[in-house]
Amino acid sequence: MKKHVILALALGFSIFSFAQKKELKTAEKAIKNNNFSEAKSILNQVESMLSSMDEKSKDKFHYLKGQALYANGAGTDADLNMAIDNLNMVNSSYKVEVQEVKQNMINSIITESNSHYQSSQYSEAVKGFEKLYKLIPTDTTYLYYAAASAVNGKDYDTALKHYNNLNEIGYTGVEKEYFATNQATGEEEVLSSKDERDNYVKIGAYNNPGERQTESKKGEIIKNIAFIYVSQGKTTEALAAIKEARKNEPNDVSLILTEANLYHETGDLDSYKNLIEEAIKLDPNNLDLVFNLGVISSDNNDIEKAREYYQKVIDLDPTYINAQTNMAALILGEEQNIIEEMNSLGTSSADNKRYDELKAKRVNIYNEAVPYLEAVLKIDPKSIDVARTLMNIYSAVDNTAKFDEMKALVDALSGGN
Repeated sequence: MKKHVILALALGFSIFSFAQKKELKTAEKAIKNNNFSEAKSILNQVESMLSSMDEKSKDKFHYLKGQALYANGAGTDADLNMAIDNLNMVNSSYKVEVQEVKQNMINSIITESNSHYQSSQYSEAVKGFEKLYKLIPTDTTYLYYAAASAVNGKDYDTALKHYNNLNEIGYTGVEKEYFATNQATGEEEVLSSKDERDNYVKIGAYNNPGERQTESKKGEIIKNIAFIYVSQGKTTEALAAIKEARKNEPNDVSLILTEANLYHETGDLDSYKNLIEEAIKLDPNNLDLVFNLGVISSDNNDIEKAREYYQKVIDLDPTYINAQTNMAALILGEEQNIIEEMNSLGTSSADNKRYDELKAKRVNIYNEAVPYLEAVLKIDPKSIDVARTLMNIYSAVDNTAKFDEMKALVDALSGGN
């Protein structure tokens, strides 16, 4: 009795196995006839039998499923991702056939992804480069392209994920490139391979052959990680990433300024000032940096230092309106203490004498501020606030002609109101 049971089970298993192979063969035939929808339907039914298949049948199933989903390039984006997953599941059998399908995919996706990138369709380019990385996981350049496309498309979450992945696996992007001088143009060109370069040299089209390593992209990757954290308001993560980036590029002014601005946001003005000064040493002609030092000095109530920085900017660029404005504001800011003291004086002869001294001092402040305010008005003739300030100053110093001129301008700018 037991023998009959064993025989029956064995027979049942044999029939089951035969059915699997028959279904796979039918699906294979449908694929050859480009009937991918029918092939997918058959394979979906067979999928429940995967656990009972032998390794070769499993490989065939995944190979066929990949083909059916790819549909010679007509499959949806989701189908294409599943197609790649299935082709990657093939272990030993059908390796050659799988590689042929993958190569067709690669050729097609490279063309499409580059086209999407060139036409600024960055989200589509990201999807394409991600697929290429799945197809060729050893070629991490495609992951780098996916990250770069995501940045250009402002998809910072995706970009950050890929950049962090690149950083973790130690991607540098360093490659050996082969170059030679084009005899016709006299210009150096990078050739696609050593063989191509050598062939051109051999036939006399190129000379002066050489090879070199390309620059590492590690600094760029860490820098982008830092900038993305900054854009996301993640100050702690951003500072950590920037410090890491500066190990690779200690003299990168953009990194220094980003770090400085982060310290400014956290209220660490000393670190901010030190970093701005470091940036100025590297880029002494950057007037924005000098101006920022003027602002931070003013915030710290170091008025003399602030005036020094603003004057340096004005000397180098008299049209730098913010420096002219801030300088005038600093000078006029000294008036408040004088006014307070004048108002506190009595009527004694000593007080009257002091009042006259303070009045003269106030006039000097006005006269000192006037050139900067006039410079602002010259740059921006429609600045009613500056025109009104000048009008009041000319009234205070009894300059009737200038007062009338400014009053006319204020009336014109305000519509007579």
